[in-house]
Amino acid sequence: MVRELMVEDRSFSERPTCLGEIGPAPKVDRETVRLAHVAALGNARATRDLIRLVQPRVQAVIRIVLGSGCSDVEDVAQQAIIAFIQALAGFRGECEPSRFAARIAVRIAMAHRRRIRASLRRRDDLVDPDDVPSYSSASGLSILAERRRALVRELLEELPEEQSESLALRIILGWTLDEVSVTTGAPINTVRSRLRLAKEALRRRIEADPALSEMLQPEQDEP
Repeated sequence: MVRELMVEDRSFSERPTCLGEIGPAPKVDRETVRLAHVAALGNARATRDLIRLVQPRVQAVIRIVLGSGCSDVEDVAQQAIIAFIQALAGFRGECEPSRFAARIAVRIAMAHRRRIRASLRRRDDLVDPDDVPSYSSASGLSILAERRRALVRELLEELPEEQSESLALRIILGWTLDEVSVTTGAPINTVRSRLRLAKEALRRRIEADPALSEMLQPEQDEP
């Protein structure tokens, strides 16, 4: 059942089991790591160079998590860049800076989605789910496939933050367990545990809602 959450999206990767991937995991470049460490010390030039380096990846991640039709992509990407620069003091250089930035971008984008849904709930406890922004664009893709993507994003919002982050990195960005472990700084067994708990929670949520189960079933080829 959870495998059906891993909707094909070849806009970012040829992998058929994830929502999107921003290219293969880059090898750690010691020069870019050094640049990040210099930027962490407050060097303005290094900070500008680092932002130019990670910004395309951050924007791509934000678009995947929010959906390409979201009008807030640029603003949220800017928030993610600021959060990335502020977090550099804790960057240990175990992965590419762009990978570290991507993790932060996922967290910022998910927090943005949660704030919007919380605002809608405060305004009206009976919000129609169709009125909740799905942040998706159906250009060149089936409406059903886009709705599935929106449902996955909405389901992720219901999980605890660490579980949501791990699952988003795994199925939205298509990262390996090792990549999630290195980038989040969590032991790989902890990552496995978070993923297991997240998948179990999503499975229960989907199986309890026949409409969700039906929506997330793979499309059948026409005879």
